[in-house]
Amino acid sequence: MDNISRRSLISAGLGAGLVAAWPGAAVAVSTADDAGLRTDPFLLGIASGEPWPDGFVIWTRLALDPIAEDGLGGMPTRQVPVAWEVAEDAAMRTVVARGVEQARIETAHSVHVELKGLRPGREYFYRFRTGRHVSAVGRTLTSPAPHETPAALAMAFASCSQYEHGYFTAYTRLAQDHPDLVLHLGDYMYEYKKDSYVIGGGNPRDHQGPETSSLAGYRQRHAQYKSDADLQAAHAIAPWLVVWDDHEVDNNWADEIPENRDAAQLNDTTERFRQRRAAAFQAYYENMPLRASSVPAGFDMKIYRTIQWGQLANFHMMDTRQYRDDQLAGDGWRKNVAERLAEDRTITGAEQEKWLLDGFKNSTQRWDILGQQVFFAEKDRNQAPEIDDVSMDGWDGYAASRRRITQGWVDANVRNAVVLTGDVHRNWANDLKVDYKDPASPVVGSELVCTSITSTGNGSGSTTDPVMAWNPHLKFYNDNRGYVNTKITKDALSADFRVLDYVTTPGSPVSTKASFQLQDGVPGLQARG
Repeated sequence: MDNISRRSLISAGLGAGLVAAWPGAAVAVSTADDAGLRTDPFLLGIASGEPWPDGFVIWTRLALDPIAEDGLGGMPTRQVPVAWEVAEDAAMRTVVARGVEQARIETAHSVHVELKGLRPGREYFYRFRTGRHVSAVGRTLTSPAPHETPAALAMAFASCSQYEHGYFTAYTRLAQDHPDLVLHLGDYMYEYKKDSYVIGGGNPRDHQGPETSSLAGYRQRHAQYKSDADLQAAHAIAPWLVVWDDHEVDNNWADEIPENRDAAQLNDTTERFRQRRAAAFQAYYENMPLRASSVPAGFDMKIYRTIQWGQLANFHMMDTRQYRDDQLAGDGWRKNVAERLAEDRTITGAEQEKWLLDGFKNSTQRWDILGQQVFFAEKDRNQAPEIDDVSMDGWDGYAASRRRITQGWVDANVRNAVVLTGDVHRNWANDLKVDYKDPASPVVGSELVCTSITSTGNGSGSTTDPVMAWNPHLKFYNDNRGYVNTKITKDALSADFRVLDYVTTPGSPVSTKASFQLQDGVPGLQARG
C-alpha cells in the first residue's frame, strides 16, 4: 500500500469515481459545501457492494423528499458536492481514503465511488458528508487476496421485498446476524401501482405513484423503498452483490418482450418497451452499489459477473431475464409443452452461457456459487409419469439450457456447485441432477431457494408440499417469510433458513426453521441440527 499513487483515477460514466487509497489520505478534504441544503439529504441511506481484494463500491443518493413525483427527491437542479471517507474503525478515526464526488441531477444525485488500493480481506467503515449533514456509518469488507483461503465467510441471501405486502423486519434481522456479504437475488422493488397486487386481509402499506414505466416513476419507487429503515440497516452492515429479476422492470418480462402489450405502460411496441427497460435500468444503476462496468447503455445493462472470494468461493451472479427466449404458452404452469425441451431454447443467452461455462473450466475455488433468480431444479406438479406440469417462467421452461449449465460444471470437474435462487416466495432445498427422469442419475449439486422478505404476506408456516412425493430431489419446503444465512468454509457450506412469524405488522422475531450442510466434495444436501 505504501507505493500507491495519491492521484485519483476517475472512471467514466454516471458520476462513478474510481479512487486509489493512500495512507492517511492527508491531501483530500473531509467536508463539502452543501449548496444550501437545509435538511438532511441522506434519507435514502448508504450502501456498499462489489468487494474485490483492494476495494469496493460505496454508494449514496441525496434526497430531501424521497417520494417527490418527478423522481428527483426534492433536490435542487444544481450539482451538490459530497465528501466521502473510508476508515479502519467504526469511529472513523483512522481514515485511509477520502475525497469528493459531485452528485448531479442527471443521475438523480446518486454517488458511486469505486475504491482501489485498500488491503485484502479487511473490514472497513465509510460515511458521506455534505456541508453540515453527515450520513450514517456503514461497514464493508474487501475480499481476500486471490491466492488466500479464508477460514470462513458468513454470507446471507434474500429476494422479493414487496413494500405493500408487509414490513421489512427481515432486513433488520439479517443485519443483526452480522453477515460479511449479502446477495440479493431480485425483486428488490415491485413495479405495481397501489393495490394492484393485494394479499389476503389487505395490504398494510401503499406504493406511491402509478405503475412504474417512466424514469421518474422508477426513481420515485426506488426512493420509497430505500427510505425504509430496515432495508437501510441491511445495506449498512455488509457489501451487497445484486441482480435483478422481473419486477425491477415489468412482471415476467423476457428480453424485449413485456408481460402484456399495454400502451398505458409503454408496452405496446418493442421500441416503447425498450424505452421502459432503459428507464428501469438507469434507475436501477442509480440506486445500487454497482461498478461503472454496469452503467447502462440505453436498454442494455450488463449485470452478470463473477466475484471471487479468494480460493474459497466464486460467486457467479447471473441475469436470467435480459437474454432469455420468451416463455412458452404464457408465463405460468403448463402441461406437456414439448417445445420447452428444444435444444435451441435459452434462459441465459449464448454469450452469458459461454461466460459461465468458461468460469467453471477456469475455477480453482472450493465452491462455485450461482446467484440467480428462478427455480432451477425440476419441479413437476403432476404425479403421472406421462404428464409433466411445470413452470414456463423457471428453468423447467428452458430444460436444455439447464442441462447444458449442469453438464458444464460436471465436465469441468467443479468441486462443489451450489445454485442460489429467489423468486418463488417460499423456502426450498433441492438436490440437482443432469437427468431428472432417470432415478439412478447421480446428484451433482445443490440448490438453496430463499423465501421472500415480504411478498405474499405472512405465509402459513407449512413445511409440506405434495409435489415432493414424486420429486424426491426436492428435500425441503417452507412457507414463511425471511432469508437464508450461510457459513462457507473449505470443508463445508452450512445453510440456516431464517424465518419470521409475521410481516404485516413490524417487529417479528426470527428463528431458524431448518438447517442443511453441504460437505466439500460430497454432492447432496444433509440435514443438520
